[in-house]
This record gives sequence, structure tokens and C-alpha cells, in this order.
Amino acid sequence: MVNQAVGSPLLTQALLLVSSLGGIDGLPSSLGGKEISRALDTSAAKGPLTMLTVLQALPGKTASVDLDRALSAVQRLARQLQPADRLLAAQSAATVSPSLSQAGPLKVQRGETTIPVPYRPDLLRLVVISPTQGSNGRLVVISHGLWDSPASFEGWASHLASYGYTVLLPYHPGSDQRQQQEMLSGKVPPPGPAELRLRPLDVSALIDAAAAGQLALAPGLRTDEVVVLGQSWGGTTALQLAGARPSSARLKKRCSDLNDPSRNLSWVLQCSFLNSADQAALADRRVKAVVAVSPPMSLLFDAEAIQGMNGQVLVVSGSRDWVVPPGPEAIWPMAAEVRNGVGGYRLVLAKGGDHFNLGARYEEGGGPLRGLLLAWVNGAFAAGAVVAPGSKSPALLPPDGWGDASVALADVTGQLRSFTP
Repeated sequence: MVNQAVGSPLLTQALLLVSSLGGIDGLPSSLGGKEISRALDTSAAKGPLTMLTVLQALPGKTASVDLDRALSAVQRLARQLQPADRLLAAQSAATVSPSLSQAGPLKVQRGETTIPVPYRPDLLRLVVISPTQGSNGRLVVISHGLWDSPASFEGWASHLASYGYTVLLPYHPGSDQRQQQEMLSGKVPPPGPAELRLRPLDVSALIDAAAAGQLALAPGLRTDEVVVLGQSWGGTTALQLAGARPSSARLKKRCSDLNDPSRNLSWVLQCSFLNSADQAALADRRVKAVVAVSPPMSLLFDAEAIQGMNGQVLVVSGSRDWVVPPGPEAIWPMAAEVRNGVGGYRLVLAKGGDHFNLGARYEEGGGPLRGLLLAWVNGAFAAGAVVAPGSKSPALLPPDGWGDASVALADVTGQLRSFTP
């Protein structure tokens, strides 16, 4: 796997993170994939690989872990969760309405298909979840996160489909679960920077295919107005489609600073996009609203990158998300937009939500976000032509009723204008 990954920006960022916690006497200060690859080959030639034999194969005589640095890193991550706790303590959780949380009246069906796309060598796979009859003619697309698959979010899709929506869920082949398995088997390198651009193209290709009648969907399906949902990297993809323009400006300034107080695990991914960010502006005007759950975004999108978006944005962040912590990745970016006075941006915090427990598999009935997602999707389509962000943007969320009994959900947008670190 390391041999395949040598030179990969993602591996480089991961090694930078590891090297900040310790060092090996005599090893080059910039630990690279080639050094690790040679050490693994040397160690493997002597017998089974163990951590001890790999360390012995690396140049140098002593290895150390700086516990003070490790503790400092853990404390920094803990501090990045505290703003969410403060906001949640000051805001009542949304109530639960059966009209949003219970499954809808329509029977749901699931299928898989493929379409050809010009920018990938293989066919693009997708899951289609829709009502067997009674379609409302509205289209939703769900984008999965890094090394995940549609399976983790088919519960979201089935809940929406039970209310009449047709939902498409692409496999992003350069960064899905299959790619992870092949990477761990040493067959392919880690996801490359080009995937930042290819993922939005995947979603737009599905909308194109639906518009062209290539997916055998219900007649009368509208593709001129679409809502996109995404989790983690899929949330970043959703933001791109809504008009957020990635930029290398912050990446250049901050990725090399290991002591940056906002540094978190998601920066390993974001900083790997340094050479592709400026070419990844791929807004799709058909996307009128998006939900981005736990999206890595603080380095990729600056204030200028958010202006002129074509879709309203709901960001959802878990108060216990150590991978994409709510402070630097959700609260402070969204607070900046709220202070700019542009309408169309909402932030909902999930108490106790982490990076992995807000999705839902097909059989799980929509998961803790089912009412929230349904309310936002309903509001987006009901708003019609005036749904675009702006000072007069209509509120897509109803005042209440979209909460969950198992995970407290709170809209903290109103607190952001005066909220300080």
C-alpha cells in the first residue's frame, strides 16, 4: 500500500501529522513515503512485519514520541468541540413531529444501475431509491463521504422516497469503499487531488442522465430544480454544487503550520487538495438547496468563495465529531456568513453526534436526521424560484417539528451573529 502511495498528497499530509508527535534520531526531518517503503521492504525480507522490525529498518538509532505534543493535540481537539456545547446549552432542541419523523405513506423500491461518463474510465454506478407509485416529480441526490458508499445513507433516501421523492446515490469510484479496499490491498494509490473535481461531476452526470431519460425513472420527473445532500467529503461536494468555489489561498497559508489552533484531522484531506482547489469550482445551477453534514470546509472555502452561491445551505455538525470538529469546520465559517448578512445559510447542531452516527442504512428508517432532511427538502421545493440565497431568501426550515427523540437537534443560526470564540 505504501509503495502505491509514495508521492500521494494524502499520504504526505498523514505523515506530516504523525511526524508532529515524535521523531527518529537520524531520519530526515521530512519523513516521506520512499523512506517508509524502503524500511518496509527491508523489514519484510527478514520475516513477518512488526512495528519493532519496521522501526529497526528505518535509519537512526532511537525513536521517540513527544507526549507533551500528543497531549497538546488532544487538548486542541477537545477545545474545538466546546463551542458546540456552549451553543447547544443556550438553545432548545427542536421538537418531534410525526408528520416529519414517521415514514411516509408510499411504498419504496431500491435498484442499482450504471451510466457511462466521459471523465472516468469505468461506468458510474448508482443506487436509485424511489416510490413504487405516487412520485411527486422531485429529484434528490445524496453524495457519500471518503471511503464510504451509498449504503450508509440509503435510510435518508428511503425516508424521502416514502414521501414521493426520487433519490439517486452515486458511488464515487475514486474515493468510495471499494477504492479503500483496493488501496489497503496495495492495488491503487490513495484518492488523488483530482477527486475534488470529479465528485461534483458525478452528481451533475446523474442529473444529466435523469434529464435525458437514461435511468428509467418515473415520468414527469423535474431536473431543473434539485436538492443535494452529502456527508463529510460528500458535504463538501454538495457545497461545490451549490456554488461554493474552492480556493488554494488558505491552504497555502495554513497547511504547513502544525501548531495552528484550528488544525484538525480533516485538514489531512483538505490540505491534499492544494494543487486542485483552484480548478474545482463546479456549481450546478440546477442545485437549488443542499444539506452538508459534517463537511470539511474551513480551508477550502474562504469568504469570497461563498459569495454568489446558487443554492441555500444547511450545515449539520455533531457536537462530538472529532474528525471534522464543529468549532473550526462549521461554527466559525457559518458565523462569518451570518455576519455578512446574506440569507440562506443555517447551522443545526446534533448533541452527541459524531462523524459516523448521523447517517442511516436502508433498514434503519431514516436515522436521527430524517425529520430535518425531509423538512429542508420540502421547504426547498416549496420555495420555488425564490429559493436562491440572498437578503430576502425564505426560511426553508419550519420553526419546529424537525427534531429527533434520540439525538437533540438545535438550529443555532440565530446565535452566530454575536457568538465569539
